[in-house]
Amino acid sequence: MAHSTTLQSSAAAATHDAPRTGNWDGGNEPFKASYGKLMMWFFLLSDAFTFAAFLTTYGMIRHKHEVFTGEAKDFFFSTRWWPIPDHVFNAFPGMGEANVPLGFVALMTMILILSSVTMVLAVEAGHRMDKKDVQKWLLWTILFGSTFLLSQAWEWTHFIHGHAEPTIMADGTKLYGANLHMNQYGPVLFADLFFFITGFHGTHVFSGVCLLVWCFIATTNGTFEKRGHYEMIEKIGLYWHFVDLVWVFVFTFFYLV
Repeated sequence: MAHSTTLQSSAAAATHDAPRTGNWDGGNEPFKASYGKLMMWFFLLSDAFTFAAFLTTYGMIRHKHEVFTGEAKDFFFSTRWWPIPDHVFNAFPGMGEANVPLGFVALMTMILILSSVTMVLAVEAGHRMDKKDVQKWLLWTILFGSTFLLSQAWEWTHFIHGHAEPTIMADGTKLYGANLHMNQYGPVLFADLFFFITGFHGTHVFSGVCLLVWCFIATTNGTFEKRGHYEMIEKIGLYWHFVDLVWVFVFTFFYLV
């Protein structure tokens, strides 16, 4: 009995003294990710499911609607068929009624991609504990994010007010622009989905800009230097990259396909 107890004690001591592996064995951080970063990944995963559901809904609704079968140059707006994005999103600020298919949306996409680059540089500067560089790149990211929001506000305004030429209904009614109840460009659901999906994404961008402003203020006040790390910048960076990645899918599904 005493011998058995001694063996059990030796085995327990050996287990306790065994070197830890890189996997989660109860005491280690899982995959060397801190609790905060792990929770951010969980949040982003759940948010990804939400956006996936919205885009899937868009695809199913669009599939059920009639499509224009003629030549693209002969296309005209009608509530009978789903609109062609090139004809809806073809305006550009300061260019009047010039036809620039998806030009402004492409510029918005480029701005958001550039904001991801500056966010990466801010995170890298945080790893080096370089306060000035963190401030600089955060400021650039805030600038790009704010520019994207202003651009989206202009796009919404133009979408709501509509094109110079109205869509004439069968009863002679003239439709200008779009809202949640009528749509110059096609079925009402097209406008509903546009406002809902791009608005939901825009809310994420706005939240991200607010978080970046807070991070910039905290960096300026030396909060992260006192903590001895800039992990918060990295966590907000994960969120920002997610928002940028989601826009690529929104851009593809809503504007290109």
